[in-house]
Amino acid sequence: MTFFTGPRLALGLILALAAPMAHAADEHFLADGAAVGGYDVVAYHTQNGPALGSDAFTATYQGVEWRFASAANRNLFAADPAKYAPAYGGWCSAGASKGKKVPTQPELFAIVDGQLYLNSSPAAHEGLFLKDTAGVIAKGESNWKRIFATEANNL
Repeated sequence: MTFFTGPRLALGLILALAAPMAHAADEHFLADGAAVGGYDVVAYHTQNGPALGSDAFTATYQGVEWRFASAANRNLFAADPAKYAPAYGGWCSAGASKGKKVPTQPELFAIVDGQLYLNSSPAAHEGLFLKDTAGVIAKGESNWKRIFATEANNL
């Protein structure tokens, strides 16, 4: 058995601690240092649309920062994050159905059976997701099991 001390131990600890953070971030669409580009995922449910979150109201879930427009929204999220977190880590739903991770636009969304789905373009949202919602979700769920921890540029 080999024991590491000094610099080798420190490097090993840094790598071991960084691995879970990198893994968590790969699962989520991040922009501007926050999940879903800093948009308040609770607002989609309570205001039926996107609202930009604030650095003043944040929560950490699955190793990434989530921003909210108000303390009330942050508290709702903290009480049940799985209820508000978007499908496919906030990556494009239509993209996930094709085995890809594509950044999303906050205004292209749908809530289906209480789940938030985001999309990347009008063509992806209207031409794919809204035309075959059940099919896109089924394919996205199937693909997500394989691609969730893969970096977007490796797909």
